[in-house]
Amino acid sequence: MLRSLLGIWTWFAFGLVSIIGYFQTLLVLLFIFPFDKNRKWTGRQIRFWGRCMAGCVPTWKFRCLEPLPQKLPERTVCVSNHCSNIDPFLLGHLPWEMKFLAKSILFKIPCVGWGMVLAQDIPLVRGSHQSVKVAMRKCAEYVRNGMPVLIFPEGTRSTNGELLPFKDGAFRLAIEEQADVLPIAVGGTVGALKRGDWRPGKAEGLVAVGEPIPTRGLTMKDLNGLKEKVRAAIEEQRARFPQGSLE
Repeated sequence: MLRSLLGIWTWFAFGLVSIIGYFQTLLVLLFIFPFDKNRKWTGRQIRFWGRCMAGCVPTWKFRCLEPLPQKLPERTVCVSNHCSNIDPFLLGHLPWEMKFLAKSILFKIPCVGWGMVLAQDIPLVRGSHQSVKVAMRKCAEYVRNGMPVLIFPEGTRSTNGELLPFKDGAFRLAIEEQADVLPIAVGGTVGALKRGDWRPGKAEGLVAVGEPIPTRGLTMKDLNGLKEKVRAAIEEQRARFPQGSLE
């Protein structure tokens, strides 16, 4: 009964906060549009409202582990593991703006997805070669213009706490743009919204960030080595999490 009441409250709060956040951000965008290169400040507004949404759920607690980078390299591809639909809310606690590569269907969710459109996150249609090309071209444009992008290299959520195989896209992008790869680990969010259950569970979400891994001078022959190096760096950050937070 209590979980059902919590579920009702959660979806009511999500709806209310997302509506307020979307229209407030849209109003601000009307004034700052000519000056907001890469939609940096618009994106920060959307991440703020995402944090507000997550903060409405009493059973969710999110925090970032120190130390965090004070400044990112000029060209950065952020790479994170993925274990829950609420990982973007957790990653929104990091103190810099980055554009998320995400499933196109998410952009159609009222207010929440529309906010992603305002922030100019990057939609991707799974299974569409043309969509992948367009999305990666947009990622490259952001990186060249000094805006970090966030890619989940597993391509989907891991539900057993173990990292899934990494796809090549993020690492190919980093090498092509000679960008640094920033390894990010998330954990503690698996039980937040379990598949098939509309009621939120307990989540103590944690995010940890490793040192940037440079790609200057690397070629596509080094892709697999880079992928393994980043994977090891993410595992190293995951090892900092309390026992049980990866399940």
